[in-house]
Amino acid sequence: MWNNIYRQDYKVVIDPSHGGSDSGQTGNGIIEKDLVLDISNYIYNRLNSLGVPVTIIRSGDETISDEERVRRILEAYGNNEDVIVLSNHTNVGGGTGAEVIYALRNNDVLARTILDEMKKVNNINTKYFQRRLPGDTSKDYYYILRDTGNTQAVLIEYGYVDNSIDAERLKNNYEEYAEAVVRALSDYLGFNYTPPAGQTIYVVQAGDSLWSISQKLGITVSELRAYNNLTSDTLQIGQILLVPTKQEETNTYTVKSGDSLWSIAKKFNITVNDLKTENNLTSNLINVGQILKIPSSEPSNPNPNYIIYVVKSGDSLYRIAQQYNTTVDTIKSFNNLTSNILNIGQQLLIPINEIENETPGITYTVKSGDSLWSIAKRYNTTVDEIKNLNNLTSNILSIGQQLLIPNNSSENTTIYTVKSGDNLYSIANRYNTTVNELKQLNNLTSNTLSIGQQLLIPTR
Repeated sequence: MWNNIYRQDYKVVIDPSHGGSDSGQTGNGIIEKDLVLDISNYIYNRLNSLGVPVTIIRSGDETISDEERVRRILEAYGNNEDVIVLSNHTNVGGGTGAEVIYALRNNDVLARTILDEMKKVNNINTKYFQRRLPGDTSKDYYYILRDTGNTQAVLIEYGYVDNSIDAERLKNNYEEYAEAVVRALSDYLGFNYTPPAGQTIYVVQAGDSLWSISQKLGITVSELRAYNNLTSDTLQIGQILLVPTKQEETNTYTVKSGDSLWSIAKKFNITVNDLKTENNLTSNLINVGQILKIPSSEPSNPNPNYIIYVVKSGDSLYRIAQQYNTTVDTIKSFNNLTSNILNIGQQLLIPINEIENETPGITYTVKSGDSLWSIAKRYNTTVDEIKNLNNLTSNILSIGQQLLIPNNSSENTTIYTVKSGDNLYSIANRYNTTVNELKQLNNLTSNTLSIGQQLLIPTR
């Protein structure tokens, strides 16, 4: 297929629709301008981490005229065919599912690829099409497609907010749909896709059930349901499931075509019986895609535990060291770095003991609509305490900015740092609480966690 070659000259411009005084569509607790901003920021951060050139038209709650929006799009990387424009929206009108409208000047490949990936999340209804201006059918109906020059522009409608089922789906799964767009761009542009840190994905195959998948992956059906916000056990072929990585499984192997228990055992310097015992196998039959736990043939690793940090745009060793209360030299030594130069998407090991010695407090990432007053109220502290702890000289915040928040509820909570393999379900079980309680306490809108993220945990 012609889109399998990496188009390294391509850039992406993300347009979160509406904003400021223009709320867009509303319904069932959703305000379009806020939801599409969350979706857009997610896609922006993921593409950044994967090294794809990307710009976002607005990163906060800002009123933008149609003319200004088009100007920003065309000035981001020029009026060129190698610029992809993603204009994110929600819909109304009593319909259901996701839709992608593509420009008259473009073919349907990108639109179709985006919807193919969205459909894999939970088999939603999808439709892609072009729409013409009634008064002049040679022109696109939507100005964001009509006036954006030679770019490859698509308008993505993620669902109908006036449909209660769609609205609930969007509120619970919007990050999964944003990730589907990232996967679609990976397929379309040919860049190397990796799932978010701490996650793997499983594609449902013919004959699969939640039970068989849980057995294959070594997790429970309850964990699969909770991690994917599933309300039924019905699965569709091609559906994508997020899989929590088990922390205790320090070494796993995914069975490939031509593998046998003997060849795998030989590869890891263990015996076939060791493999069968570790994986509760009663026969020598294995399947392509099956994940096997590999017992260690060496003594346990004496090195300290660590988290994996993925370098983002604007990062430096100094900034990362400050964030995790360590030093530049410690990070360089732990990662065998000979210079201070970092690359977007580069993975760094951060010693966990450095994080656990951090001053009491939680790291909070500023979101759309946040203010120092609202953050202080949420965490039972004051604006002055936050400013003093972060050396702030004004009350102005920027989306994505990280703040250290004093834990003034320490008598009722403790702070937990997310590690590889963690998910909300496993953390809730460990601390005898619930997923909903964790989400409410930490103001989480999805079940997605990132390694190194800090959570407030209620103490009993």
